[in-house]
Amino acid sequence: MWVTGLGERGLGARGRAEAPRTRAFYSKDNEGSWFRSLFVHKVDPRKDAHSTLLSKKETSNLYKIQFHNVKPECLDAYNSLTEAVLPKLHLDEDYPCSLVGNWNTWYGEQDQAVHLWRFSGGYPALMDCMNKLKNNKEYLEFRKERSQMLLSRRNQMLLEFSFWNEPQPRAGPNIYELRTYKLKPGTMIEWGNNWARAIKYRQENQEAVGGFFSQIGELYVVHHLWAYKDLQSREETRNAAWRKRGWDENVYYTVPLVRHMESRIMIPLKISPLQ
Repeated sequence: MWVTGLGERGLGARGRAEAPRTRAFYSKDNEGSWFRSLFVHKVDPRKDAHSTLLSKKETSNLYKIQFHNVKPECLDAYNSLTEAVLPKLHLDEDYPCSLVGNWNTWYGEQDQAVHLWRFSGGYPALMDCMNKLKNNKEYLEFRKERSQMLLSRRNQMLLEFSFWNEPQPRAGPNIYELRTYKLKPGTMIEWGNNWARAIKYRQENQEAVGGFFSQIGELYVVHHLWAYKDLQSREETRNAAWRKRGWDENVYYTVPLVRHMESRIMIPLKISPLQ
């Protein structure tokens, strides 16, 4: 009896002599090897970057996600300042950048704001926008005032998975869940291979908002963004996925790829296109 390891679920070509799969012939003598093979991760060598293989070819969108940890006593003032200034900046058509979503973390890291932007045109659009903002007096004053309210901030540049929905404005009220997965280096292709099949199990209630993977900042990080009416709706929707044949298989094959995972429940700001 032949038993194949997790590597057989990768995107690479099958059956090549130069890239044999991890296999073990089951017998009493090598029962331990057979058991270990269930957890062995191997994928075929690739000549293309995973960003080329997994991102959307028909668009050149680049995303930036930003996390601001705000002084607790300043959160209300931070939100008011953000809601007053950001919409005005994005009314200028010269900026190839659009707001996708703006939130406060409700459950997860407290006193935190999360912002997501889309740059239509990729890295040239990003640099064009950054250069213009350097000369925008209102933006510079906004940053100066905002900096006094922050404890820390960090960002990542992201690409969107080709098989996920592109985030579109939606009416509320909704809560949003940002699930963040930090993968083992070298496993992004296998993650994408599994989720390309699994996303269909999470579309019935239109809860799938967007799926992204990092390009700059902390690498091998995946963000899945979901929308629910409330926490009870989230519970019911997630439980329903487990009753669909094939969802459990996706979880089985992707859990070994993860080093760390985190869930944030977020409430949109008034200016957020995702309500």
